[in-house]
This record gives sequence, structure tokens and C-alpha cells, in this order.
Amino acid sequence: MKITPPLSAQVILITGASSGIGAALAETLARNFCGIRLVLAARTTEKLDQVGTLCRQVGADVLIMPTDMSDMEQVKNLAKMAVEHFGRVDVLINNAGYGQMGPVELVPPTAAKYQFEVNFYGPLVLTQALIPVMRNQGGGRIINISSIAGRMAFPAGGLYSASKFALEALSDALRMELKAFNIQVSVIEPGPVITEFFKVVQAQIQGTIADVENTPYRRAFENIEAIEEKMGRLGWSPAKVAEIIIRSLKVKNPRPRYIAATGGNILVWMLTKVLPTWVGDAFWKRFYGIDEVEKQWKERKNGVT
Repeated sequence: MKITPPLSAQVILITGASSGIGAALAETLARNFCGIRLVLAARTTEKLDQVGTLCRQVGADVLIMPTDMSDMEQVKNLAKMAVEHFGRVDVLINNAGYGQMGPVELVPPTAAKYQFEVNFYGPLVLTQALIPVMRNQGGGRIINISSIAGRMAFPAGGLYSASKFALEALSDALRMELKAFNIQVSVIEPGPVITEFFKVVQAQIQGTIADVENTPYRRAFENIEAIEEKMGRLGWSPAKVAEIIIRSLKVKNPRPRYIAATGGNILVWMLTKVLPTWVGDAFWKRFYGIDEVEKQWKERKNGVT
């Protein structure tokens, strides 16, 4: 029987490590587990170097790998270089991701494709590359960072939810397939996290959705700033989410899913198991401003200006 080495002796690969949850996780691991070996990957080289420098200063051995998770050759090279450098990978944390927001009708196919490349295909290819490595070394862990949106779809976030639903389905299948090889698979489902998510959303909407002002969904777009304010009141810090990830790493038998959100377990239970679907629909439509779209459309049909 293989004995799992302590965290301080493991090699942990983190994607999306230049900011947010990934950066907080890398820094927390480096500070608390002296000698830990980290492979840090992200697109933004300058920020990634800063995170790597901080981790080295507190005693971690760090390999920096600038990687675009939408480029499958770069993803494969990330796995190859991690193994060549450290000889093993004990933990893979598929954290890189972003949210393509906007009504499904208006999201261009190219944007939808990119959403899945980053949030699903990149993690899939990286996982496939590292499974044989973990099997040959006697085991390992794969942690996929999903979202509460991977359990419940929200209006104006259908493509993001679809990519996270897919990642969770993949995780469930892998959990069963890899158990024989002592490779454990868990999903972390954060709720709102205090990052620059909505600033990125605003820029991304402007870059992918044409003529927002003249769409039937204009009122929903106007509601985005209000959503950011609501999320800010509920949001966790990236460091707090990182604590949940580390908790899952420290236990011998991790749970399949960890919800990282205040009241998240109750919310998911109520909206997916207890309340009728129409109640959940009404809640999310109001939260995301789609009820205003419905109101405006009814007024237009009734000749109200």
C-alpha cells in the first residue's frame, strides 16, 4: 500500500495561479507547508512571476509555467515540463477559468467555444496527461474548481454554467474510474468571490456582444452593476476559498464536493431538492434582472411605451 507523503513533500500544480483563488492558494500553501513544491501556471507572466517570487521567499520550490489553457499544445507541455522538473505531480488543481456572461441568444459561437476551451477542454487535456503519471507513482489527487453555477444555471450565465456542469460531470466520472489507482477526485464549488470577476465580465460583454443597447435584454445588462454590489456583500475572499481547498487536501478521504459559500449548502438544497422549479426560476430572474426584461416585453406587446 502506497503511503501518501505529507503536503510539505508533495508537488502541487495549480492553474490560474496569477490572481484570485489560484494565487491565494499558492501563497497559503507556501507559507504553511515549508518545502512544498509548486507548479504555477497562468497566462499573465508578470503577475505569475510575482506570485512565484513571494512563494519562493517563504520556502517553496516553484516552477513558473506561463500557459494559455485554451491552447491544448501549451496545456500538454505544462504537464510534460512539470513532470520533467519535479519527477512527479501529486495534486492537480484545475483552477483556471472565466465567465462568459450574456443571454445565450447573443453569445457568438466563437465566444462559446473559448468558454469551453478554458473551463473544460483545458482541464480535460491536462488531467488526461497526468493520470498515467499519478497511477505510476501510486496515487494522487485531482481537484476541479467549479462553482455553485455548476449545480444551478443562472440567466445571463448559461454558457458559464454549461462549462461548469460539464466539468462536474467529468469529475464524477473520473472519481469512479480512478478510485482503483488511488487517485481521488473532488470538486470545489465557490459562490461569489471578491475578485475582479465583474470588471472582466463588463469588458468581455463589450468585446463579444454587439449593440447591447438595442437588444431585448438591455435591462438585464443594466443590472450587472447591481449584481456586482449584491455579490460583494455575499462574497468570500480568495484566501477563504483556498482554506477549503487545503482542508480537502489534508483529509484522507475527501468529499466529492465542497461548497465554498455562505449558506451555500442550504441554498443548493432548497433550490434543487425542496422548492418547485418555478420558485427558483423566479428568484434567479429577479436577481439577474431578467424579470425586468419580461416586464418590458409585456409592456411592448400591450402597446405601453
